Amino acid sequence: MVPKKITTHILQNMKSAGEKISMITAYDFSFAKLFDKAGIDVILVGDSASNVMAGHETTLPITLDQMIYHASSVIRGVSRCLVIVDLPFGSYQSNSKEALISAIRIMKETGAHGVKLEGGEEVMESVKRILAAGVPVMGHLGLTPQSIYKFGTYTVRAKEESEAAKLKSDAKLLEEAGCFAIVLEKIPALLAKEVAANLHIPVIGIGAGKYCDGQVLVMHDLLGINTEFKPRFLRQYLNLNEPITAAVEQYVRDVRSNSFPNEQEQY
Repeated sequence: MVPKKITTHILQNMKSAGEKISMITAYDFSFAKLFDKAGIDVILVGDSASNVMAGHETTLPITLDQMIYHASSVIRGVSRCLVIVDLPFGSYQSNSKEALISAIRIMKETGAHGVKLEGGEEVMESVKRILAAGVPVMGHLGLTPQSIYKFGTYTVRAKEESEAAKLKSDAKLLEEAGCFAIVLEKIPALLAKEVAANLHIPVIGIGAGKYCDGQVLVMHDLLGINTEFKPRFLRQYLNLNEPITAAVEQYVRDVRSNSFPNEQEQY
């Protein structure tokens, strides 16, 4: 039976039953409405909006106000799926009080169902404070794009034993703190398998292999709107770049040749 509304409790039941969780990013009303109708379980209003919507090189420049704008637009397009919003860089790392204020603003001003933040032990105080206020939190470990200047590369994370051990420890800390799920990004598949098996909460992968409890992709990558980004983990389900470009080129030609609008397209 398909649930009328996806909740954190439903996601937990899906993991227990061995049902995979589907998650995709969205940043506006129109695409959110399409994805919700298609049966997606979770929409992530990702700070990847900084890249795909605003054209920045990294996720760092996007602000809390901008995330709230995108999340508000998404919420108005959904009726069934769970909507989670990324806390942007600088809105939670400095102190837990600021993290709580940021999370509460997102929940009150957007109507979203929870927040996601990057990091483990380093941000645990913020995680606990947000959870204590009753706000659902999704963790994010592995490649954490907000720390890209610290890493200096987008390569696979946790290949070394020390980093893998920290990731496993952080995942357990996030679960024990009360997070309802964790995203694992760009780590070895067998490590993700171990983490997913050792946690009771759902583990969502992006570039983390088939053994996770679910998968997430950026909509612009999945739909082939963005064609420059082609990592191994990406399966492109559509190539919208070419037909959209062709359609607009045809529109330009029709306008210039005065064939649009025709007699039937005017009043």
